[in-house]
Amino acid sequence: MSESMRDYYRDAFRTTVKTLPGVELPWLRSARRHAFERFEILGFPGTQLEAWKYTNVTAIAQPRWHFAPAHPAHADLGGIASLVTDLVPDDVANRLVFVNGRYAPKLSRLADLPEGAFVGSLRQAMREIPQRLHTVMARREQQDGFAALNGAFLSDGYVVVLPPGCAIDAPLHVLFFADEAGLAMHPFNVVLAEQGARCSIVEQFAGIADEAYFVNAATEIVADSEADVRHCRIQQEARSAFHIAQVDVSQQRASHFTSHSFAFGSALSRTQIATRLDAADARADLNGLYLVGAKQHVDHHTRVDHEQPRGTSREYYRGVLDGASHGVFDARVIVHPDAQQTDAHQGNDNLLLSRDAQIDTKPQLEIHADDVKCTHGATVGQLDENPLFYLRSRGLEERMARALLVWAFARVSVDRVESAALRKRLTQLLLARLPGGEYLRGLT
Repeated sequence: MSESMRDYYRDAFRTTVKTLPGVELPWLRSARRHAFERFEILGFPGTQLEAWKYTNVTAIAQPRWHFAPAHPAHADLGGIASLVTDLVPDDVANRLVFVNGRYAPKLSRLADLPEGAFVGSLRQAMREIPQRLHTVMARREQQDGFAALNGAFLSDGYVVVLPPGCAIDAPLHVLFFADEAGLAMHPFNVVLAEQGARCSIVEQFAGIADEAYFVNAATEIVADSEADVRHCRIQQEARSAFHIAQVDVSQQRASHFTSHSFAFGSALSRTQIATRLDAADARADLNGLYLVGAKQHVDHHTRVDHEQPRGTSREYYRGVLDGASHGVFDARVIVHPDAQQTDAHQGNDNLLLSRDAQIDTKPQLEIHADDVKCTHGATVGQLDENPLFYLRSRGLEERMARALLVWAFARVSVDRVESAALRKRLTQLLLARLPGGEYLRGLT
């Protein structure tokens, strides 16, 4: 990063930090200063780093982003309301909506929350439960410049705190919507599920800005003993946007974490999901689908740390790439010495629909225990001409036959989602993106 850009970020931090929420909290002021100092040391990651070898973030590092929306209250909520309804079905009981990085209470709705649960915006949590946030933020590891940048500029996001045995079974839908060009947003989200608690959360990112904007999101999840946390990310940013995300999870005894990650939008996106099975009998299920075209770049990095005995992890990611798009899948499972009787599987399957589409896939196992059952694998291929010929011989047009085969490949990831309503919504999104998907709309 050039010295002029360093000066720009220093000035931006010096000006913006005074307006960010939580300035009255000494520990948060200190955490922000420390995070910005880390950013100055780390800068934006470059392709000389192994973890960023295939993802060049120069397009994010060069622009002079602004860090506060021009209209924080967003005067035109009426126009956005119809878009929100399109993105989040009206029958969703609980939803939190953020517009250009700021909570929009008029577009949000919370009903029938269990007693003792906290569900709200980060700003609200700073006022009402600052000590819980302090505990989470004290554990944050800022291993790259994007994580440090989020720690310095975090301004809003959602917070879910569930006491022991508490349950939110219907999915809580959280929408991050952007329509302001040149804006850099840094959502910070927290999920704390105490012993035996369970919840289902859908994070959706969408935008309509004609020019580039930048979302740099971080989500911290703590699943206490026997807790069950189901987390789904839907990334459908505007085609000119940039999206960087980190999901860090800590799991305790017999906890269960389920992750679904769907990436359809943005010019460049990277999602990092890491979970640590810190106690015995924990389980993690990671499922993902990326579907991109034109010159889009989509990157998924995952890490599963098996720290203790009898842990189970399953990871299934699929990719559909068209045009001159580029996909990256870098997954690592680490079985530590104390993690005997670990059962882990990791798989990545990719379908290339054009000659110019590319995928770099790198599944990895690192095993330091001897009593384990671990497998991994990856495939890359094109549409099989035999089933395509069969479908055409039965009277289907070539475009429809191709769409049907791609849909059959991609829907495997959608079918793993537990919620029937969410599966239906994802099917609609997927068919809207698939080449020839208009022929298959009746499937929804």
